[in-house]
Amino acid sequence: MPLEVRTTPTLAEAASLLQAERAARFLAGGTLVMRAVNEGDVSFSVIVRTTDPAFGRMRAAGGRIELGAGVTMAQILASRELAFLHPAARAVGGPAVRTMATVGGNLFAPHPYGDFATALLALDARVQLASGFGAREVPLEELLRGRERTPRPLVAAVSFERPADPAAFRFRKMTRTHPKGPAVVTIAAWLPLSGGRVSGARVAFGAMAPTPIRARSVERALEGRPLGAEGVGAAVAAAAGEGDPPTDPIASSWYRRRVVGVILRRLLLGEP
Repeated sequence: MPLEVRTTPTLAEAASLLQAERAARFLAGGTLVMRAVNEGDVSFSVIVRTTDPAFGRMRAAGGRIELGAGVTMAQILASRELAFLHPAARAVGGPAVRTMATVGGNLFAPHPYGDFATALLALDARVQLASGFGAREVPLEELLRGRERTPRPLVAAVSFERPADPAAFRFRKMTRTHPKGPAVVTIAAWLPLSGGRVSGARVAFGAMAPTPIRARSVERALEGRPLGAEGVGAAVAAAAGEGDPPTDPIASSWYRRRVVGVILRRLLLGEP
């Protein structure tokens, strides 16, 4: 089937095209869309792209960080201001993929991918959605819950508060194929401390459900506890009950439930 490529100067025009054309897909880095093209996906016949400079803009100075949805993993890795996100960006494919893979695209990466989206979920990120009538902002968690609806929303940017203490943000990925394989389990956690105890924990799991999820029972178990061996025990016990992990060629649902607590303990205690 022939493909038509339409290029717009603004995100609003791109969003309008996507809403009008049910058989359209948006092209950013292409790591998802071009794979679908190469595999013979006939569910779309129009590719929409934009040259809007805002799409690739990165504002990393100050208390709130904003990443255009077209910002790549390689750009994040090149930014000293975003050093706390380097482990998450590095978890996305190999060097060639990271030069193309974008922040916005990773929000739609199917299971067991979406490692960067997991990190953003732990950072309580908000997503700016473009439309022909203007932009609106929603929590990332809301976008993930409804991301398969048609037409897909066009993500313009993602924003989140800069961690006051970058060391309080932690990321860990377990994979069978190092360094760039799909996830068995991905965990991201924001663990601010007050008086030596966790206050305001946010924990996200990847590959433990069809999309990245907040591990709320783990968060509740951590709240008010020190990050010592005894303090993390309740959180580890709660981890296996989170989500609905799929079985796939990478790992079974049973195995993911068995190992998620092990990976969580290592992350919380800073173990290798």
